[in-house]
Amino acid sequence: MTEIRRRRHTLLRRAALWVSLVYLVALTLIAFWPTPVDRGAHGSISSVVLWLHRHGVPAWLNYAAIEFTANIALFVPVGLLVVVLAGAHRWWLGPLVGASISSAIEFGQLFLPERFATVNDVIANSLGAVLGTVVAVIMLNLVLGRNRQSEPAIGA
Repeated sequence: MTEIRRRRHTLLRRAALWVSLVYLVALTLIAFWPTPVDRGAHGSISSVVLWLHRHGVPAWLNYAAIEFTANIALFVPVGLLVVVLAGAHRWWLGPLVGASISSAIEFGQLFLPERFATVNDVIANSLGAVLGTVVAVIMLNLVLGRNRQSEPAIGA
């Protein structure tokens, strides 16, 4: 690894560590807030969805689909950050950590009377972690670059 690549990699990992800390605090607050974080927006989102349906948007785009997609998006950073911190050669940690964190969150929500633990959330969150992992592996190789003939892939 050249000196420039080594410096880039060190800076990227240092930044990822700080972003991870902030992200985990935010995720913890979202996951374990006593009431659903979308409670106040539920009516507005439902109104927008009904308006969209009246204007030709298919019925499959409903509140449940939006919530599922939001859960995917919420966990994309897990896959991204785990791969940046652990290296592309440990890509499998992204989905594993994502599924583990999601399962722990859903278990914890069993003890919050106004929250609901669901398997769908674990599936969506795990998909988000997988997506983040794929993006991270691709981006590490693009951003940090590599000479295909003389150097192995980043994290290899």
